[in-house]
Amino acid sequence: MILDAKAPTGPLSQKWDKAKFDLKLVNPANKRKYKVLVVGTGLAGASAAATLAELGYEVSAFCFQDSPRRAHSIAAQGGINAAKNYQNDGDSIQRLFYDTIKGGDFRAREANVYRLAQVSVNIIDQCVAQGVPFAREYGGLLANRSFGGAQVSRTFYARGQTGQQLLLGAYSALSRQIGKGTVKMYPRTEMLDLVVVDGHAKGIITRNLVTGKIEAHNGDAVILATGGYSNVYYLSTNAQGCNVTAIWRAYKKGAAMANPCYTQIHPTCIPVTGDHQSKLTLMSESLRNDGRVWVPKKPADPRPISEIPEDERDYFLERKYPSFGNLAPRDISSRSAKEACDAGLGVGPGGRGVYLDFADSIKRLGEDKIRERYGNLFQMYEKITGENAYKQPMRIYPALHYTMGGLWVDYNLMSNLPGLFVLGEANFSDHGANRLGASALMQGLADGYFVIPYTIGNYFATDKSKRPATDHAEFKKALAEIEARTKQLLSIKGKRTPTSLHHQLGKVMWDKCGMGRNDAGLREALAEIPNIREEFWKNVNVTGESADFNQALERAGRVADFLEFGELLVRDALHRTESCGGHFREESQTPDGEALRDDANFSYVAAWEYKGDNATPELHKEPLVYEEVKMSTRSYK
Repeated sequence: MILDAKAPTGPLSQKWDKAKFDLKLVNPANKRKYKVLVVGTGLAGASAAATLAELGYEVSAFCFQDSPRRAHSIAAQGGINAAKNYQNDGDSIQRLFYDTIKGGDFRAREANVYRLAQVSVNIIDQCVAQGVPFAREYGGLLANRSFGGAQVSRTFYARGQTGQQLLLGAYSALSRQIGKGTVKMYPRTEMLDLVVVDGHAKGIITRNLVTGKIEAHNGDAVILATGGYSNVYYLSTNAQGCNVTAIWRAYKKGAAMANPCYTQIHPTCIPVTGDHQSKLTLMSESLRNDGRVWVPKKPADPRPISEIPEDERDYFLERKYPSFGNLAPRDISSRSAKEACDAGLGVGPGGRGVYLDFADSIKRLGEDKIRERYGNLFQMYEKITGENAYKQPMRIYPALHYTMGGLWVDYNLMSNLPGLFVLGEANFSDHGANRLGASALMQGLADGYFVIPYTIGNYFATDKSKRPATDHAEFKKALAEIEARTKQLLSIKGKRTPTSLHHQLGKVMWDKCGMGRNDAGLREALAEIPNIREEFWKNVNVTGESADFNQALERAGRVADFLEFGELLVRDALHRTESCGGHFREESQTPDGEALRDDANFSYVAAWEYKGDNATPELHKEPLVYEEVKMSTRSYK
């Protein structure tokens, strides 16, 4: 396998302009001859489907929700970055680029990140034109707030509902195309396999989640915009339906999986309360603009919060990272919270929490101003915990949130499998080993609105392969494999639910490959996961029938894929014996406990190639070369 990033030559600031000029074009009258299958209708998928249809392509869009409006993008809270410099505080495209490269611990592809920073300024204009209700200053200008890993205010927001409002904007554009007949929408439809014909991605196999019908769909190209895989850990901030199936099936058909060990722990989540939970709840990073993070200096301090004086509180982020304080990046803030709790200073049940305190901000600004900025978040917190965060500090603890790894793509967002494009969180491209807050929405919309419309045209203009009919041998083979797998799942009739096995996998993943990772734990996980997988295929109980609405069957298929993917994630973490971003190897840290990179040996993208169910995947390396920035020790002090 040859990993050619296809990054354009020339100065970094001119690469995207050069690429757009060099890319081959499809004449407008010919665009309607090409059919694109878009899987996933969150920000990346909905924006791509709408834009491609507007250009004239025939588009079929698929989502497993009942409506694109329910995509997990809707859950994003705090904001979207753009280098507009409305605050006149020193921001620029160059600074956003550098903050993103540094935030990712120098493990992202330089050309892709610079393009993201460039395109960011267009995204805001696009969304304002769609009517997205961004917050505004008194004079009517768009407001900005700060986020972790930056010393400027560049994050545009709509209270704590930014993802929802952006998704409604993309959905409105998509709905227009559905109404015109240029997009055919398939809701409640899950992709179960990718069809590859003569080395090119030319179709997908789906299951109608209402009727159970398994169908083949052909196209000239396939776009996967199916989100991340955090639910391999069982408990995460992701919706329960989020899964790895689409990109995992693509991996098993030849697409390389890049950096799967780069998983992000978000520092600002409501702590776990017990084994009964099926997911965790995010509290937006924007809260750290006005909330101060602290723990008592005295272990297991029994006093009420109000009786703990200032000099007996450890505002540990402000102490350790004075330049960034409570807005230190997510990976660093998460490990600091874990360190405090491991030292016995945690608060709440089991000592697995730290305080996020708004008392100073309320005193300075007034409760009304805090309510105006974060009211829906405080309301959500009170509904879940029964605690009023205006009167006492929130309790927060890190949780799995976002995944920086995903299918490998080149500069054009095409995987190593021709005709298979991957957008948003489903690819690996922009965030390196750690995503800065407010960059996920930016990437999803950049990929869908401003990158894929150019790059997919180049594929069509240069590809000579034809769209196969759905009675082609490869489609028949894929259909038969899916039907056999479904029959096998329903025939086991064991004693355990798919959920119980997923929970067991998640515990291994969190304990052995979570915030802290070490050689012994990772090797134990590699031994334990195959045992859980064997138990699954011997003892799972999937009730119901195939040709029917069957959520147990849906879950079983997704858990089966998590059980395979989890092993690859751990294998990737084991091979990378450095610490970088969200991947923290306990054997590789500085004397003061910070991540210690090994640039001499690990400055590359790790891309894994599937070699068979019982074979070890093969590692391929894409070297990371920096022309504009110099790799340096990542410091926020």
